[in-house]
Amino acid sequence: MSDKILLTVKEVAEILHTNKTYVYGLINAGLLPALKLGSLKIREEALHKFLKDNEGKDISNPKNVVNLKIE
Repeated sequence: MSDKILLTVKEVAEILHTNKTYVYGLINAGLLPALKLGSLKIREEALHKFLKDNEGKDISNPKNVVNLKIE
């Protein structure tokens, strides 16, 4: 990642190779903590924790996280 402390929703979306709407969904579901400083920001440390905590899970639907099943 970068040496930034705070990331914008757009930057997080780019890191995760997804879109801003999905990142907002993660935030609204309580999976990715954010703070508002003019606009929403995510601590880089929080993003690392989110990735570590959700490894091996299917989070396609942030409101219904399930263990990843590889067939």
